[in-house]
Amino acid sequence: MSSPDDPTPVIPLPLLPGFARWGAHLDELLARPEGLWIHGPAGSGVSALAAELAARRGVPWLDAPDGAGGPPWLAAHPRGVVAAQEAPPGSAPCLALRLPGLDEEPTAIPRLLEALAAEEGLASPLPPALGRLPCPGNLRELRNRLVRWKLLGQLPEPESSGPPRFETEGLATNLHELERFLLHRALRRAYGNRTEAAGRLGVSRPQLYALIRRHGDPVRGEAATGEVPARLKRKPPARS
Repeated sequence: MSSPDDPTPVIPLPLLPGFARWGAHLDELLARPEGLWIHGPAGSGVSALAAELAARRGVPWLDAPDGAGGPPWLAAHPRGVVAAQEAPPGSAPCLALRLPGLDEEPTAIPRLLEALAAEEGLASPLPPALGRLPCPGNLRELRNRLVRWKLLGQLPEPESSGPPRFETEGLATNLHELERFLLHRALRRAYGNRTEAAGRLGVSRPQLYALIRRHGDPVRGEAATGEVPARLKRKPPARS
């Protein structure tokens, strides 16, 4: 559990995606007797907003990414604030506020980049690639891009030429090509961070390593070992 005294970095609220919809009602929102449940995509500023709203209310807040424990915690802290990636269950005694991702509101990117760059001591103009979509990690990804640019001179790698073109009708072969495309895209978007790439793909670390052995890692320059799934080793049935 976190409290309003925690040193959580706060991004100015008017810069958050979606502020145009709820910002005009902020005072009314803060005065409501219910608890608040802030949710949205990972890295979208949910925790920063929860910390700020809790501080303004003078109440504690709970960081619960999957929402587990949120409803009973709110029952014990009636005006508390929950930060989660998932929406609250219908029975939760709270008002829900969803922060959209930057892919939903890309117009928020330039001002966010400017504010984050100022925090990092980076002067404008910034390379346009830093604000390029897709940016699934939202605010966290933007900050990571700036830090990598500042320290390493790294810009986001461009996406590959697009989804694979399937040259055959074989399902196993097509799934293999699609698997490689999704793996390489996740590794590029995560700058080679394998924990992050596994999270993007929804697989475990051992599963990710198996995929890398099979398809290679374009970011770290690791070639595939030639390992192929059993389904590709089977001979297709003869056509009648």
